[in-house]
Amino acid sequence: MIYFDKSKNLLEEDKYHYQLQDVSEPELFRDIYPYEEIPKVVFNYRHVPMDMPAEIWITDTTFRDGQQSTSPFTVQQIVDLFRLMSRLGGPKGIVRQSEFFLYSDKDRAALKACQDLGLKFPEITTWIRANEKDFELVKQAGVAETGILVSCSDYHIFKKMNLTRAKAMDKYLGIVKSALSHGIKPRCHFEDLTRADFYGFVVPFANELMKLSRESGIPIKIRMCDTMGFGVNYPGTSVPRSVQGLVYGLHHHAEVPSELLEWHGHNDFYKVVTNATTAWSRRWRSSTHPCAEPTTAWIFPPLPTSRAISSRNWVTSFRPQRRSSGARSTRPARVFTRTACSKTPKSTTFSIPKRY
Repeated sequence: MIYFDKSKNLLEEDKYHYQLQDVSEPELFRDIYPYEEIPKVVFNYRHVPMDMPAEIWITDTTFRDGQQSTSPFTVQQIVDLFRLMSRLGGPKGIVRQSEFFLYSDKDRAALKACQDLGLKFPEITTWIRANEKDFELVKQAGVAETGILVSCSDYHIFKKMNLTRAKAMDKYLGIVKSALSHGIKPRCHFEDLTRADFYGFVVPFANELMKLSRESGIPIKIRMCDTMGFGVNYPGTSVPRSVQGLVYGLHHHAEVPSELLEWHGHNDFYKVVTNATTAWSRRWRSSTHPCAEPTTAWIFPPLPTSRAISSRNWVTSFRPQRRSSGARSTRPARVFTRTACSKTPKSTTFSIPKRY
């Protein structure tokens, strides 16, 4: 079967609907992620078309992710930062939303203080785990939208939660249905997407979410979370590591509209900016960006000259030293965490292997 895609002005093949593969043993992709070697990049040489949306925006996670990497903000600091983000995003809401924790008295006080400002943007949302106890906090907060953690890889489903894929999906859909029944927009955070079985779990789960969205008339967002920072944007790479493949697959196979897709990258391998740009060019509209997201510091081979590489709250300094043979080596590099809230800089010393 073929159909006419009005957005591309082209004839395309009818979309295949993938079914859940409820396997008895977890798919851990040990050939791609062996414990004794660096992760592998696999190629299938498939071209993913460019399909840029007409509008993009930022969803901020400073008061959720950001607080996991530094000293927690005070209520007043959160209010001040929230005001600044509103000014930065402007009247059109380029910084469209900001999400909050709800677990402590301080979290709830900060959320209420920002609500009392009466600002149009950023819209205030929350983040919870997929359980009814957490959802009670959302109902009390009086927000229109909440994020829900839905772990997608078998590492989390089998190893962390001790569930099967079918039981995990039922658990997630139960909380989503609770949100819909209260008129609250769910935003499903597809945790560890770059280690998940894309066609065996991710796409079937997304299909069920879009079905619920159509039945309820309430939009359900999907946030693609590159939790480990394993996403790559090289042309012709395979899922689950291919950023463009993940975005295209959810939009094409699960028919997720671009306005309901978000990309949430982590910067463990210094690819957070290029991966976000790649996701945007393939139909995603919203990027999540905390001002102090936790990242893992990695030391790579020394650079030709002395320089510093900055990555959000990490600054890694290389100090090359010339050997007698003319090759360069490095002294130990010091890594500082640099955030506005840190009163005392912390440092860690790494040694560079001689083979570099």
